[in-house]
Amino acid sequence: MKKILFSISILTSVAFFAQEITLDKIYSGYYRGKGISGISSLKNGEDYAVIESGGITKYSYKTTQKNGSIVEGRFQSYTFNDDESKILLLKDSKSIYRHSFLGKFDVKDLKSGKVMSLNNGNFVQEPTFSPDGNKVAFVSDNNLFYQDLNSGKITQITSDGKKNSILNGLADWVYEEEFGHAKLYEWTKNSDAIVFVKSNESEVPEMMIPIYGKQLYPSEMRFKYPKAGEKNSVVSAQLYRLDSSKTIALNLSNFKNYYIPDVYKTAKADEIILITSERLQNASDVLKVNTKTGNITKLFTESDKRWIDTDNVTLEFLDDNSFIWGAERDGNRHLYWYNEDGKLKKQITKGNWEVTNYYGYNPKTKEVFIQTTQEGSINKVISKVNINSGKVTLLSEKTGTNSANFSHNYNYFIETSSSAAKPYTYVLKDGNGKTLKELQNNEEQLKKLQADNMVTKEFFTIPNEAGDEMNAWIMKPKDFDPNKKYPLFMFQYSGPGSQQVTNSWDQGNGLWFNHLVQKGYIVACVDGRGTGYKGTEFKKVTYLNLGKYEIEDQIAAAKWFGKQSYINKDRIGIFGWSFGGYMASLALTEGADVFKTGIAVAPVTNWRYYDSVYTERFMRTPQENPAGYDDNSPTSYAELLKGKFLLIHGTADDNVHFQNSMEFAEALIQNKKQFEFMAYPDKNHGIAGGQTRAQLYQKMTDFLLNNL
Repeated sequence: MKKILFSISILTSVAFFAQEITLDKIYSGYYRGKGISGISSLKNGEDYAVIESGGITKYSYKTTQKNGSIVEGRFQSYTFNDDESKILLLKDSKSIYRHSFLGKFDVKDLKSGKVMSLNNGNFVQEPTFSPDGNKVAFVSDNNLFYQDLNSGKITQITSDGKKNSILNGLADWVYEEEFGHAKLYEWTKNSDAIVFVKSNESEVPEMMIPIYGKQLYPSEMRFKYPKAGEKNSVVSAQLYRLDSSKTIALNLSNFKNYYIPDVYKTAKADEIILITSERLQNASDVLKVNTKTGNITKLFTESDKRWIDTDNVTLEFLDDNSFIWGAERDGNRHLYWYNEDGKLKKQITKGNWEVTNYYGYNPKTKEVFIQTTQEGSINKVISKVNINSGKVTLLSEKTGTNSANFSHNYNYFIETSSSAAKPYTYVLKDGNGKTLKELQNNEEQLKKLQADNMVTKEFFTIPNEAGDEMNAWIMKPKDFDPNKKYPLFMFQYSGPGSQQVTNSWDQGNGLWFNHLVQKGYIVACVDGRGTGYKGTEFKKVTYLNLGKYEIEDQIAAAKWFGKQSYINKDRIGIFGWSFGGYMASLALTEGADVFKTGIAVAPVTNWRYYDSVYTERFMRTPQENPAGYDDNSPTSYAELLKGKFLLIHGTADDNVHFQNSMEFAEALIQNKKQFEFMAYPDKNHGIAGGQTRAQLYQKMTDFLLNNL
């Protein structure tokens, strides 16, 4: 007996310390990295706050040492009011959709120490301090309220809010998913009015999802989901004045008014900006609302012959009420400077590169701080640009993916950087990019991976049939032999404006790909037409034909790989999730002669089943463009399936509905095609929770080992 136990102990020890990246290690958290949570610059520009295990702590930029505790306790997030005399603390939350959640919040007065629960301790959504710091607006049960922080009095602004019917100051499902945020209201700068969007979704078709759980009869999840070509919420802009306690509807009849994606305040006391759009999303009005009178002035219209990225607005008002705006007018995304009346002063940034993030403006130096692709489309760097001279100064390394969190006075910033070979590091720099101190690294994580024979990505380009050079990466076994033929496993996403070929750390699928490489596969990824950061033409060539050029490029890439001496052209597989799953489904049908194996997770299989805002942005409606929808649906090519195909979907996916996979499965069945199908009960688009991810990736691994 003792001998048997000793043997088992030895085997367990060997298994754990084997020089291999295993699924057990990946999903046990063995390779998990370290970060810095909740970085926020304080108003003095000399200190910053972070969330730590014991509470919210203040650090000095100059010394990088702790400079006191702001609040003790455990909090999920925090927000200061403008003068940092109060702090809004999220204590508990329940997720709703991708961005929205219900939260319980406290407001703490940092001078007196007094704590007040928001909404009597009940759940709310999207709480926001008034600029004067004396009130907090919030949404509860689809109605808009504000709470006076001196008296505790709660004032109800709207009373018609109702689930699946009326929302006040809150985005409906499709707005939240496709415009990227749940909040649809804003305080004026002088805190005397709120402009909000009212959404009437009563006529929007309702989606029903069964929830199985551990119950005798399944329950139902019902929510409004406008599919392509169907009715959307009817939206209106409303002005509420605190002095009169009255709400008036703003008249948008002379402007584009089908969508109202964004609400902003300006640098002036009595102004709010509305961004509006027609259904086709190829033009957006920028409207200025006078919150004293309700009068509306159009500043300008941003238009494009194909589409406007209504989910990616850059807008900041400077002290003189001039403003900075992001647009793709010259073939790349750049910044433009307008006066307060909407007249263009100048284009700030220029060049064959794109502005990928905007961090802010320093009025003292007349400089904007941005993230760009100026050092190549697979890299993201940090720069500053003088808005008068146009001079660009690089503040980060030239390679890798770098992002920044700037101090309030722009004298410092915390740079988060990574590359394909190096996990995240957090470095404090001064406003000119000089390194002052490394705050956090992930050398321990990297050493574990290197000890387990991690391989890194090699970057290169592949030509497509249109003459474009497509960005690509490849991962080869450590003992790679150029005279040996390897099976190839391709990964992609391919959605409009997306990017998978980046010089950045990939702790998601990247670890799984390493596991597969150690099993003898070569793994590669190619960003074809339609993806981002290579200019507007490359991105928008897919207009009205979503899927057509994308699958052509994946097939072309697979054929290119198949001609390489080290690839077995008869053993090429492909994998993708969501839009990537859609592409994998097309690859195993339209590309059946090229791809032997495919895995499609949560795929769209018919764009008629996807939401209106996203799909119509790129395709117009099915009524206008039926061929664009039907000619690029994998269900139309089900009879072409030849290889081994694994279809995976969560039954409670509120984003890409399970219906997509069910329709595709039925098309395959009626064409007498054999395939594997895995349904994850009550799992959403992310297919996660408990042991779900570990089981999912083991299943996909086993499928590949048996079929590729």
